[in-house]
Amino acid sequence: MQSKSNAVKAESLSQKDTWISIGIIGVLFFVFGFVSWVNAILIPYFKIAFTLSNFDSYLVAFAFYISYLVMSVPSSYLLKAVGFKKGMMVGFFIMSIGAYIFIPAALGRTYEVFLLGLFTLGTGLAVLQTAANPYVTVLGPKDRAVQRISVMGIFNKGAGILAPIIFAAVILRVGDTELFKQLESMGALEKEAVLDELIQRVITPYAVVGTVLLLLGILVRFSPLPEIDTDQESEAVAEANSSKTSIIQFPHLILGAFAIFLHVGTQVIAIDTVIGYANSFGIGLMEAKVFPSFTLGFTILGYLVGISLIPKVISQVNILRICTLLGTVFTLLIIFSSGQISIFGINSDVSIWFVVLLGLANSLVWAGIWPLALDGLGRFTKLGASIMIMGLCGNAILPLIYGALADLYSVRLAYWVLFPCYLYLVFYAVYGHKIRRWKAS
Repeated sequence: MQSKSNAVKAESLSQKDTWISIGIIGVLFFVFGFVSWVNAILIPYFKIAFTLSNFDSYLVAFAFYISYLVMSVPSSYLLKAVGFKKGMMVGFFIMSIGAYIFIPAALGRTYEVFLLGLFTLGTGLAVLQTAANPYVTVLGPKDRAVQRISVMGIFNKGAGILAPIIFAAVILRVGDTELFKQLESMGALEKEAVLDELIQRVITPYAVVGTVLLLLGILVRFSPLPEIDTDQESEAVAEANSSKTSIIQFPHLILGAFAIFLHVGTQVIAIDTVIGYANSFGIGLMEAKVFPSFTLGFTILGYLVGISLIPKVISQVNILRICTLLGTVFTLLIIFSSGQISIFGINSDVSIWFVVLLGLANSLVWAGIWPLALDGLGRFTKLGASIMIMGLCGNAILPLIYGALADLYSVRLAYWVLFPCYLYLVFYAVYGHKIRRWKAS
């Protein structure tokens, strides 16, 4: 069991130590973003290399994020046993193994082995996320939690902007657009040789990623990041929780975890489907590869707005309500709007840009839900955080639903999956987070 002698309360940290800790966590969030959002280019890339359906291609997101459902609660027990720093080191080591699995997967051009590598990457990331999010929540005043989470979001989404562009630059060639068009007319042997060469391009970047993750695990273990004791409760919180024996007795947490499930699903759909949606309008992969970066750019814009306005101009809860309502409106505009428009030199259907604008709508939802859901948990905070992280399996489930609807109907009508998600998020922002009992006494 981790000794409490090395752990400190968040409020006892000096301002300098707090900022150092936030800086280290910011680096972690950059890594989270880079590894996670590269899936936006992996999905259409694997779809070509393995000739997959929409549904099968979104198994990339499923394999990566379903690990959160499997590993989140075990992660909380790992952190309780060895502490945050050693736990995060283990998380980085697991992620490193996942990246290295891409090497034999590429050599054998075996989609299932790639999915195993993605699952392993997600498993390590689940450990890291379970540790990092409570850090951000407790390192500073409660009413400024959204600001701190927004700063982390800038690191995360900034990496997300870079990841698809860098990855595409490494694995895609100038003549690939024409090559992709010629695949259907190739003979079986020639096509196999081309696809083998295509998939083996991922070996070098993922070998580098695996090594970097290994080194980061060692560095974070010996970094000045302090252990945080999240098990201690204030007298008021301890008294309020004195009769609580189970995490299920916190309705605002359980409802918040489901809100996270839906939110992250809508977020990954907005980013990971936009290239395929643009392809449906005749925009090729080489040109469409920038759309995920635009989406994440609008997300960062939302973070900057949140940092500037919260809490002096607008409260955390009200900004959450605005964002969830925007998501609802943009979803309807994706489905019902049409017409050509030219932005940043790209001629496209206007509905594509409403997919991009979901980045703005999604920007402060995560940051708004976390402090509301963890409010007053006290000694249940670590387990509560792991329940919240389990919600990230929404990244696995909702894209598959989108893919199935896209195969059954169309890539545009498949966006209907977002509408009930945003309606629930509006409910949680307006009322759900206030519920402290499952039924009235």
